[in-house]
Amino acid sequence: MKRRLPLTTSLVALLLLTLSAESHTAWAGVANPASSAAAAEDAAGFGPLDPTPPSGLSPQQIIDKFAARESVFNEARQNYTFRQSVKVDTISDDTNRPDGEYQQVTDILFDRDGKREEHVVFAPQNTLERVMMSPADFKDIEQRLPFVLTTEDLPQYDITYLGRQKVDELDTYVFSAGPKTLEKGKRYFQGKVWVDQQDFQIVLINGKNVPDDKRKGHEDLSPPFTTYYEQVDGKYWFPTYTKAEGNLHFSGGNGYMSQDVHLRTVVKYTDYKQYRATSKIIYNGQDITNNKETDKPTTPPATAPK
Repeated sequence: MKRRLPLTTSLVALLLLTLSAESHTAWAGVANPASSAAAAEDAAGFGPLDPTPPSGLSPQQIIDKFAARESVFNEARQNYTFRQSVKVDTISDDTNRPDGEYQQVTDILFDRDGKREEHVVFAPQNTLERVMMSPADFKDIEQRLPFVLTTEDLPQYDITYLGRQKVDELDTYVFSAGPKTLEKGKRYFQGKVWVDQQDFQIVLINGKNVPDDKRKGHEDLSPPFTTYYEQVDGKYWFPTYTKAEGNLHFSGGNGYMSQDVHLRTVVKYTDYKQYRATSKIIYNGQDITNNKETDKPTTPPATAPK
């Protein structure tokens, strides 16, 4: 997130790490927390973390198994259409209410040739004044907030087993994950990952995309975030809700004043439907087949958190 020329100088209190969800078969009863990450976990129905080694499988075997499953899911996700709703707010210190907002609702679809395309269905006027969306922000929304950790990604990350934890109705393995090295021009996830013990897929993440660009006058910053996943079609856990919130500190330079901006981002991924191509009917050298077909998921996404 880059900033615009500041209109006011904000001094906002502490960073908020938000873990929030209200309804989903697996997350039923999860409450909205109020303050720190530890308090959030306690309020959200997280059981105690058991750091003892897992039985039956070594931590590395679990990592290899869930990464392989994530690779299969990552491939399958490319065959689903869905709707992506983005809302980015800057929050006023005086009123604790939004004083600027960016919104966009996009349908991720396939064209007649089976190529992926984006169709914007709602985009009101952007009223953000203290910051502006950067290319890194759009890439985060598209690629990194809905985080997957595949077999191909493993060499880039240091992954440490933290223990087992009950999260509402789910029994999960918990890992910390972070980049081994920071390659120029790339961003990585750094934080905690919860993996379902039965399906060996990621069901929750909490962390941050790194590194931020902290060069004075060129700062491009992002807040910590949490992404929740829901099971679709009884097979795969899809990202369905992300909330990012925090205070971004811009240190000044190149004509800018030092400034803190309280930022809140909510992204919802809904209406997942599987795309399936049928056989083509060719007449006079032209395809006259409606070669798109969608199946409704057997388990529709639950109502997203407010």
